[in-house]
Amino acid sequence: MQTEATAGWLAVIGTGPGTSDWLTPETAAIAEQATDIVGYGPYVARIAADHHRVHASDNRYEIQRAGEALDLAAGGARVAVVSGGDPGIYGMAAAVWEAIERADHDRWQAVDVHVAPGVSAIQAVAAAAGAPLGNDFCVISLSDNLKPWSLIEARLAAAGQGDFAVAFYNPISKARPWQLDAALDILRAYRAPATPVIIGRAIGRPDADLTIADLASAKGYQADMRSLVIVGASTTRVLHTGAGQRPRAYTPRIYPVDY
Repeated sequence: MQTEATAGWLAVIGTGPGTSDWLTPETAAIAEQATDIVGYGPYVARIAADHHRVHASDNRYEIQRAGEALDLAAGGARVAVVSGGDPGIYGMAAAVWEAIERADHDRWQAVDVHVAPGVSAIQAVAAAAGAPLGNDFCVISLSDNLKPWSLIEARLAAAGQGDFAVAFYNPISKARPWQLDAALDILRAYRAPATPVIIGRAIGRPDADLTIADLASAKGYQADMRSLVIVGASTTRVLHTGAGQRPRAYTPRIYPVDY
């Protein structure tokens, strides 16, 4: 980012999936330096301070929000665009670049844009569960708002065939109550019934909840839009380490030689 006091810049930052404990030092410093905070209302509320000009909006207007932020930065403001988790994983970083690419003008070309890495929900849930992403894995959003369900089905089948552990963002909502069950059904064609399924809800917050089920019994209603779901690979296993200890799931780093 430019350091001159009068120069505008735009930084895309993430709040992390939980409390301020998971805010990175870089992200906290950027938020402190910013004059303007732009983003989805609940995310903005986690960052905004008295010295900020706040520009909060609904979660469905990413491109418009990115354009507003770029206009502010082009006018000399120091702008922090806020996402949850990591801003580059299903977050506002892509929306900012998309807005720049789509623009039919050149007033944003000189804006200094910086993306600050953050702690993602997938990292938080995996850590709480043990280490289910210890080997190759993939991440799929089950929302079909921006891509067709047929493509999601194809990617699920490819992940199953490739024996990846699979993490699901946006697993279920009131508008999409059936898609997580459909996704689990696709993976059942490639995984044993005992394959661990991790359902992490609001991990990092006071109402956090973590469930380790198996693929045979996992149901869509166990998750909601505050959840992230991880389905293990064929090698993922559950450990019971002792009295009073909750089960942990992990995926070994090495595959069997006869796989």
